[in-house]
Amino acid sequence: MRKITLQTPLDMHIHFRDNEMLNLVAPLTAKTFSGAVIMPNLVPPVTTKESVVSYKQRILKAIGDEEFEPFMTLFFQKYNKEFLESVKDDILAVKLYPAGITTNSESGVSSIDSFELKETLDAMVELNIPLCVHGETNGFVMDREKEFMPVYESLARDFPKLTIIMEHITTKDAVELLDKYDNLYASITLQHLIITLDDVAGGMLKPHLFCKPIAKRYEDRDALLKVAIEGHPKVMFGSDSAPHPKHKKEACGCAAGVFTAPIALQVLVDLFDKNNALDNLSAFISENAFKIYNINPPKKEITLVEKEFTVPSSYSNETENVVPMYSDEVLAWSLEE
Repeated sequence: MRKITLQTPLDMHIHFRDNEMLNLVAPLTAKTFSGAVIMPNLVPPVTTKESVVSYKQRILKAIGDEEFEPFMTLFFQKYNKEFLESVKDDILAVKLYPAGITTNSESGVSSIDSFELKETLDAMVELNIPLCVHGETNGFVMDREKEFMPVYESLARDFPKLTIIMEHITTKDAVELLDKYDNLYASITLQHLIITLDDVAGGMLKPHLFCKPIAKRYEDRDALLKVAIEGHPKVMFGSDSAPHPKHKKEACGCAAGVFTAPIALQVLVDLFDKNNALDNLSAFISENAFKIYNINPPKKEITLVEKEFTVPSSYSNETENVVPMYSDEVLAWSLEE
């Protein structure tokens, strides 16, 4: 039986939600990852020092004794330097959402104009705070990320010393932009390395694969997979694991988000193994993020064995019930017990 031990795996983009949903999903990530970048799109969003500190404490309480670092983020607003200085030690980055583009982003930025955002972005450069961006327009759903590329280029040119993370990229266009600017980096999800829109809606609609940005074409998936398995130094794993109650996924008006937290490492090991790229997995899930964000998370070893694992139908507590990707399916790798 083959084994692989991963050193300090990180999830650089995750949604924990709050309250009972937080209590359900946070321990699942803390069990298998050393740390994660926590998205701030709660209701209301995380926009103050107090809300950052309070949310982090709720996360730490939810995960119990697990060795795990929640890297906190602020929801982008027009912050001044004085405020950012006061919160700098409590956050890793600031997350920018175009208004209304995804779950709980209604109070996001209505216009991404370098001049309008200059005060905040200049302060972030000075304080060395990275900018994480959900890069989509409100155009045709398959073109939204591609249409956003000029915005990334404008930000990269106008603020060359600002570290910009293109979050959960889904297109060949975003991959090609990576090497054009020194200050552009990217996170890639599990699902976008594996599925296309065909898997979501080509046959019977599969609500638990529906997310934003939506899965794209075969050539897009292949471009993402190529840079991931090569260990490209500017890409890192960010699951964008986004739990929604089962009744909101299996419904008219299906909520956008794929819940991958409990199966992410098992599937990544299998994917890299099948592509003869296990030697590059540590770059994708650990080493690149250390360098991009200049972080030193708590050390943790996670061992997986090549042993079949049947994914549960759902994960639940007294009030929440969430269906994971690959529910009821058999994976080739398991977490060592």
